[in-house]
Amino acid sequence: MDKRKEATKFLVPLNGEKIDENTLRLACTLARSEKGKVYAIHVIQVKRALPLDAEIEPETEKAEEVLKRAERIGDEMDCEVLTELLQAREAGPAIVDEAVERGIALIIMAIPYKKPFGEFDLGSIVPYVLKNAPCRVLIWREAAE
Repeated sequence: MDKRKEATKFLVPLNGEKIDENTLRLACTLARSEKGKVYAIHVIQVKRALPLDAEIEPETEKAEEVLKRAERIGDEMDCEVLTELLQAREAGPAIVDEAVERGIALIIMAIPYKKPFGEFDLGSIVPYVLKNAPCRVLIWREAAE
């Protein structure tokens, strides 16, 4: 694959947090400078008790709104933002699989600044992506309050 073409694909997993907008704007800025594309995804984690393709109405509605916002930001920034709603058992593997499938050069992940039990915590998704992604990963943490 052409290295130049490969370096123009950016993946932004969105989860509906406030920080998503700034992360997507960063991805659009990078993509515009490289004449690239941004792939914005939202992963609905499906409980094992349900079939993977189960209709989960509240989560689907939230995800669709998150992805519509991503498209509006892309339009505002004159950047091509392609959106996709995924359903998976775990978000981390779904993000990595999407990066592999699309030949992504950079995953830009937002994490809110949360301190459950008094300690800063990355959760389980970010460490999984950092460990398994075949490309560069940029973590965009929101400012501490």
